[in-house]
Amino acid sequence: MNNSALAEIWPLSPLQEGLLFHARYDERARDVYVGQHAVHLDGPVDAAVLRASWEVLLHRHAALRAGFQRRRSGAPVQIIVRAPALTWREADLSHLPPSAAEAEAARIATVERDRGFEVSAPPLLRPTLIRMAESRHRMLVTMHHIVLDGWSLPILFDELSRVYAAGGDASVLPPTAPYRDYLAWLSRQDREAARTAWADALGGLDEPTLLVPGGTDGDPVLPEHVAVRTGAPDTARLRTTARALGVTPNTVVQGAWGLAIGALTGRRDVVFGATVSGRPADLPGVERMLGLFINTLPVRVTLDPSATVAATLTALQEHQSALLAHQHLGLAEVQRAAGPGAAFDTLIVYESFPGDPSATRVPGGLDITEVGGDDASHYPLTLVVSPGDDDLELRLDYRPDLFDGSAARTILDLLVRVLRRFAADPDARVAEVEVLSPEERRLVVEGWNATDRPVADASLVELFEECVVRAPDAVAVVAGGVVWTYGELNARANGVACALVGRGVVRGSLVGVRMERSPELVAVLLGVLKAGAAYVPLDVSHPQERLASIVAEAGVSVVVTGEDVFEPVEENPRVHIRGRIWRM
Repeated sequence: MNNSALAEIWPLSPLQEGLLFHARYDERARDVYVGQHAVHLDGPVDAAVLRASWEVLLHRHAALRAGFQRRRSGAPVQIIVRAPALTWREADLSHLPPSAAEAEAARIATVERDRGFEVSAPPLLRPTLIRMAESRHRMLVTMHHIVLDGWSLPILFDELSRVYAAGGDASVLPPTAPYRDYLAWLSRQDREAARTAWADALGGLDEPTLLVPGGTDGDPVLPEHVAVRTGAPDTARLRTTARALGVTPNTVVQGAWGLAIGALTGRRDVVFGATVSGRPADLPGVERMLGLFINTLPVRVTLDPSATVAATLTALQEHQSALLAHQHLGLAEVQRAAGPGAAFDTLIVYESFPGDPSATRVPGGLDITEVGGDDASHYPLTLVVSPGDDDLELRLDYRPDLFDGSAARTILDLLVRVLRRFAADPDARVAEVEVLSPEERRLVVEGWNATDRPVADASLVELFEECVVRAPDAVAVVAGGVVWTYGELNARANGVACALVGRGVVRGSLVGVRMERSPELVAVLLGVLKAGAAYVPLDVSHPQERLASIVAEAGVSVVVTGEDVFEPVEENPRVHIRGRIWRM
């Protein structure tokens, strides 16, 4: 690229650095951050004017002309090209039957997405116009998220419609603030204060919150989805409860997701990721800028079983509000500052965009009737929450190499149950929120406990000796490199019993056993029972005074202790004793 083609060189935002890493990590693997949006257009469309309108927007917004490279030092930069050529494609499917046209349009969409992008070669956006019928078109916009976030798309489509209505004339649009203003704002923020704030907020967490340990290590795959709508009554209750508590619906969803993750991981202090808009209110013109502003940051939810749902949600919002001034820090820096407890493998995306491009009509502009999106992330699970006028859509994106559809549906159903309880009864204790469905509870309480069966009228020793007679060479004990058969274990246990009897143990005696967990411990416990005695476990980590007290109070007469206490010897079919048997 010659210098005359370059307009500017910019640094990267934190999330841009992360997406560049994923794009370059394995260039043979699929880049899941290549997104695609299908815009349905009704009425006639002038393809030439539409193409010219895209070229106008490409010239207007420098962020759309960015390519991403690294300096010789390794530092990433985005290079703004003066006039990159728009990659434009048209396809006419109007001669095909509707079903065939839909199938071919889907094929074209897949091909466009699979093409991906070379992130160093702008523009990282490709429009494709498909004529589906005489007065019905579909516009595919394939792009890399390193240049645009979800908030930017309605702005982009609104400007496209206005320029199209003006015949491709950019003068109908007001001046716009460039993305570099945001990057300059970022450079002025106090990163050290942010690192300290995040380290404090996530302090005391010693390990990551992972549903699938190692799940992000392999090649990324496109996710599959399960979805549900909460419905008007449930959504109204959720919003009413949020207002009453002074929290946002987003906080209610985050609290519910935290409880769900806690139930799935068995933890009371969990972390997951959440996207934030990243658009600072004090930056002029930021609400109409195009670019990648969003950031992914950890959310910590502490689940005290005795606390109420209301208290938990209020604390969560206060915790998040305290970090608002520090949301500019990149995830990698947050995790370096806070340690391993800041790592996670689930993500929440709460969509709150400036408007639906299909809701505003520009006279003579594009008649946009629907916008459908297909985005992804590298996380095993991503919860996408889309607020509607009277309900919420909850979509769970899952990696099919790590979860199946049934498991994903079970997790989504769990979230819905928790949300309903939160909305209906915020004064309930966290411990009272039911995480199991009625079917799951019956399975756990009844199904998995349906283990009753006739019990033989025999002691444990007699049942064990029946196994010895029936299968003496079958494996009974495996521990590290040690493998004992039933016959070998029986010989060792008999030796222990003989040794104990020789030291005065009689039927009904109590024998203390102070040993580390080992194969020999199994032989000792069986040997105590064979001698007609009962064993009293003595924890090796307890102080001697505590053990002496237990021995005295229980009336223990003999204590067995030592490592590798018993070994069979050739000249004695019983057992030779190493270590010590103490007579009390």
